[in-house]
Amino acid sequence: MINLSILDYSPIDENSNAREALIATTNLAKRAEELGFKRFWVSEHHGMQTLAGSTPEMLMMHLAANTKNIRIGSGGVMLQHYSAYKVAEGIKLMEALYPGRIDLGIGRAPGGDKLTHNALNIGKTRVLAYDQQIRDLKAYFGSDNEFNLSFPDLIPTPIVDTLPQLWSLGAGASGGLLAAQEGTSYIFAHFINPGGTGLRATEDYLSNFSPSLITTKPQNMVAVFVAVAETDEAAELLAKGFDHWLLMIESGRETPYYMNYNSIKNYHYTAMEKEIIKHNRNRIIVGSPETAKKKIEKLADAYRTNEVMLLPQIFGKENRMKTIELLSEVFK
Repeated sequence: MINLSILDYSPIDENSNAREALIATTNLAKRAEELGFKRFWVSEHHGMQTLAGSTPEMLMMHLAANTKNIRIGSGGVMLQHYSAYKVAEGIKLMEALYPGRIDLGIGRAPGGDKLTHNALNIGKTRVLAYDQQIRDLKAYFGSDNEFNLSFPDLIPTPIVDTLPQLWSLGAGASGGLLAAQEGTSYIFAHFINPGGTGLRATEDYLSNFSPSLITTKPQNMVAVFVAVAETDEAAELLAKGFDHWLLMIESGRETPYYMNYNSIKNYHYTAMEKEIIKHNRNRIIVGSPETAKKKIEKLADAYRTNEVMLLPQIFGKENRMKTIELLSEVFK
């Protein structure tokens, strides 16, 4: 049996705004819970016009308050910008309010451009290595002297009797081994890097996992974009909007809004742009529910996991809602 989870970017659709995007995220989380999805994660993206998801911890608190059972998490907190102590305090506060429901997904990507990075790190005089920050987080979540803690006598509050799940996000070759060595759960971003690196990184993780207080046995996922509609043809139209959005993002020509397919259908792509779009299609599963299910099952099998995190990064809150409803039905 494959468990399905969701990672949502809070996309801002054409003729909409950030407030409406965040309301749509809230409604999507509520519906995901009704449909039996296991987790609902939100992202950290800075300075992007088409995405409202800039501060996952704050949005997580809101989503947890508006749901009852589904696990709420970050996909992820970009740890290089922050104090591990401050991150631990926020997550422990959520764990106190919503015990057994909080996931902390962490990554080392910048989540924005160089200007954003500089603004987030202004005034810093000390930068810790990423692996040290992971060790610090684990210690802050409940270990005494098991880890090499930067501040040995510091205990984040509130003190709670449950632990969040700690997930390392990976998109490259080394992330799996690091997650294994540090004893965290591991998710590979196939939607970023579908070229086979993830299979090797996942194998490294599963083969070298070292148990920790916070993660006693290996637990891994794979994440992928999805565009699902009633038919393969309808799903293809949704995917064309995704194609355009991703092309604009990667070429530094981000549009103010996530555009409807009808607004970009007459765009004339160059030969090079067509090649980029063709390559990017490896990052998304497109099709009817039956077609998508086969592809998701194949992906899960390749990554040796029983849980797949889906990113319905397509135009229209109704289309995103329909995508998760169709997948829920076909995976019953």
